[in-house]
Amino acid sequence: MAKYAKGEARQWALESLTGCCGCITPTFTADLTDLNEEAIRHDVRMEKHYGMSAVLIVSECGTTLEEMARFCAIVADEAGNDLITVLQASQPTRADTVASAEEAARVGVDLVMPSYPLYYRPSSFDDVFEFTKAVATASDLGMIIFGMDAFGFGRLHPSGFPVDLLTRMVDEIPQICAIKNEIGAPGVGGIAAVFEALRDRVVVSDPQELNAPAWIANYGMRFMGTSNYETYAGEVPRMLGLLSEPSTWDEGMDLYWKLNPARQANAEVCSRLTMGSGLVPRMHAKYQGWLVGFNGGPIRQPHMRISAGQMAILRRGAEASGLPVTDADDDLFYQGRNPR
Repeated sequence: MAKYAKGEARQWALESLTGCCGCITPTFTADLTDLNEEAIRHDVRMEKHYGMSAVLIVSECGTTLEEMARFCAIVADEAGNDLITVLQASQPTRADTVASAEEAARVGVDLVMPSYPLYYRPSSFDDVFEFTKAVATASDLGMIIFGMDAFGFGRLHPSGFPVDLLTRMVDEIPQICAIKNEIGAPGVGGIAAVFEALRDRVVVSDPQELNAPAWIANYGMRFMGTSNYETYAGEVPRMLGLLSEPSTWDEGMDLYWKLNPARQANAEVCSRLTMGSGLVPRMHAKYQGWLVGFNGGPIRQPHMRISAGQMAILRRGAEASGLPVTDADDDLFYQGRNPR
C-alpha cells in the first residue's frame, strides 16, 4: 500500500516529498519476450546506492498493460520503505491510462504521474481537467501533474499548460500533491510563475538539474524529479543537499560546475534528440546509467537507436566530470549486467 492514508497524499507530500526522483526503465530478457526481474531489482538497488529518494516507473519501453503491472510490483517490492515509487501513467488511451493507475495502486505504488495520449486532442482545458480527474479518482493515489508543452496544448494557450489550469486542478482534485514544472519554454518565466502561484500548496519541482541553484535559492525547492539523474551517478542528490544549506552553498556550486562536461554532453546528444522528436531517448538514458553501474540491457522498440559516436560523447562527458565510469566495452551495454 502507499506510504500515506487515503485523503492524506497532499499533506504527506508537503512533509515527505524531498530529494531526487530518478527513472527506472524496464529491462527485458535477451529475446524480448519477458521482463528481466533481477535486472530491474539491480537498478532499484542502484537508485538507493546513489541516494535517490524516489523513482519513476517508466512506461515508454514497450511494456503491455499486464507487464506494466508486474513491473510496478517488482519495483515497489524492491523499493520497500526506502524509495517513493511513481507510476508514469503513459498509455495509448484514456481507458488504459486509468487501468494502469488502478493496477499501480493495487500493487503498492505510491504516486501516479499521468501523461496524455499521442492522439489526445482536447477541444478545451475543461477536457484536460476531466481526463486528469478521471485518472486521479480511479486510483486515489497522490498525483504529480507534469506541466509542459509536449502534449500539444500550445494550440489552446501559449504556455502549453497555463497556471490557471494548474490552480484549478489543485483546487478541485485533492489527490494532486506535486507539479513537475517545465512550463513555457523557451525561458524560465513560466516555471517561476508556477512557483509563485502554488509552491505553498503543493510540492513544485523543476526537474532540470541545470536550473537547480536558481529555484533552491529563490523558492526553497527541496524535491527534484522526475528525470534521468542516473546520468550523474549520485551527484545530483548530493548537489541538492549542498545547495540547500547556506553553509555548503559554495561547495554545491563547485559540484554544479564539476558536472558541466557531462551536462554539456547530455545537451549535445539527448536534448537535441528530444527537441527534434518530441520523445525521451530512453535507450540513451539507459546507456548513461549503465556507464555508472546500472544494468543497461534490452528494451523494446520503437526507440531511437544510439550510435557509437553518441556513446563516445556521453562517455567522455561523464569521465570529464569525474563520474565512476566503467571501462567495460560498450558492446556489453546491450546485454546488461544481469543477462537472461
